[in-house]
Amino acid sequence: MEAPPVESLAPTPSRRLDASALLKPHRIVLILVALGLVVWAALSMRWDWLATYAPMIAAGLWQTLLILVSTTILGFLLAVPLGLAQAAGPWFLAAPATAFCTVIRGTPLLLQMWLLYYGLGSLFPLIPEIRDSFLWPYLRQAWPYAVLALTLSFAGYEGEVMRGAFKGVPRGELEAGRAYGMGRWTLLRRIWLPRAVQRALPTLAGETVLQLKATPLVATITVVDLYAVFSRVRQDTFLTYEPLLLLALIYLVLTAILVSLFRVLENRIPARR
Repeated sequence: MEAPPVESLAPTPSRRLDASALLKPHRIVLILVALGLVVWAALSMRWDWLATYAPMIAAGLWQTLLILVSTTILGFLLAVPLGLAQAAGPWFLAAPATAFCTVIRGTPLLLQMWLLYYGLGSLFPLIPEIRDSFLWPYLRQAWPYAVLALTLSFAGYEGEVMRGAFKGVPRGELEAGRAYGMGRWTLLRRIWLPRAVQRALPTLAGETVLQLKATPLVATITVVDLYAVFSRVRQDTFLTYEPLLLLALIYLVLTAILVSLFRVLENRIPARR
């Protein structure tokens, strides 16, 4: 009697990028065109202003990164209870969470930012308790409203993602945790939340990139970020293409760094089916 066929134990081909794929004719042409554009921009355009505005560009870049990191972290911390309330909370918690996510996702971020800055910010001076408190030096500035608007926006979108992630965790894993005697909070901390974050990680990467591209909106309420600095460069030098091309390049580099960081994180936390 013949033995059943044994599957090969040889490793399957990986999905790593083949170096020969970069040598295909169309990609070589695209690379040469990109290099030609870079050389042409470097030789034919004016870049004498760069040294003068370099300190302002560095300060604007720092402001942009600070806003991105703070609003992403705060927004995610708010998104977790929003998603959990919608996925498993009682109706008196699920209904406000759903309403919040619906309003945030259904209205423009620019409108939300203006309502907070020009609406809520204009009411605070009329309240003596706030105007005379230690918070007033901060509330009279624009950046708290920018951070609040971007945080709420991120939380609204990511809260809906976390709702689906919490519901997507297999019930068998939760039942196994209960069978081991885990309490509700222990089960959430050790199984449910880590598995939900694991499932939401690819979407979280995309939302973080979108958050980066939303940061230029803070310039509309007088926050001096990277976009605001380059807008001043255009106004002072009467140049258009050079500042905008450099600004686009900086955002491309930041996006590439974010994508790479999340890919490293995803590889360290492989998805379990």
